[in-house]
Amino acid sequence: MGIGDGTIGVPNDLDITLQIPQDLLIKSFGDPLSTIVQSTYPNLLHNINDPSFFQDRAILAPTNAIVEAINQYMLDLIPGDEKIYLSCDSLCNANSNVDMPDDVHTSEFLNTIVASGIPNHKLRLKVGVPVILLRNIDQSLGLCNGTRLIITRMGRYVLEGNIISGSNVGQKVFIPRLSLIPSDKKIPFQFQRRQFPLVISFAMTINKSQVSHLSMLEYTFRNQFFHMANYMLQCQGLLQGQA
Repeated sequence: MGIGDGTIGVPNDLDITLQIPQDLLIKSFGDPLSTIVQSTYPNLLHNINDPSFFQDRAILAPTNAIVEAINQYMLDLIPGDEKIYLSCDSLCNANSNVDMPDDVHTSEFLNTIVASGIPNHKLRLKVGVPVILLRNIDQSLGLCNGTRLIITRMGRYVLEGNIISGSNVGQKVFIPRLSLIPSDKKIPFQFQRRQFPLVISFAMTINKSQVSHLSMLEYTFRNQFFHMANYMLQCQGLLQGQA
């Protein structure tokens, strides 16, 4: 509570030692990742066909790399056939006059770029998997950045899903591929990635969770696992501070 209220420490503190209450800790016995998955998603396979099971649950992590590792681990636990969607990446026209050899920014090179706000080149999906949108598509249908859905059908050019967050819960929607341009200032050139504008959301970054209404959270940071159930408002400041 003190962290959320800003009453711990003094201004300009660089390091603060905190005592985490025992009731917020998840004890791991050998496999920390398996432990946090089982704690957040108990009886996962039994509940896989219940969309409401995923509405209020997520594992939070400070970086996209950790989120990706957790999501891929959980995807492997889900039964059923998977589809792999590969993006089409290309330089934007604005870069055509840049004084660089034409063979520097090849498609293969662009495929390797991982940037915040856009999906990766390779997108693995299965029916029944929760995902989160990365772009506003149609606000009237509730398809906004941060909306969570359950994948129900996977076509070649379009995905079908049921919304599980926001004011349009239960509505069937269709997600097309979009041409997305990353806004990451660390990338010194502009390119576009044509891909479905979503990522798997068993786990998500702390920043992404701020647009979701979740009551069951597990937070992982530097191999420590903090149990946060029905504690969203009180812990929001804690999560931001740890990031």
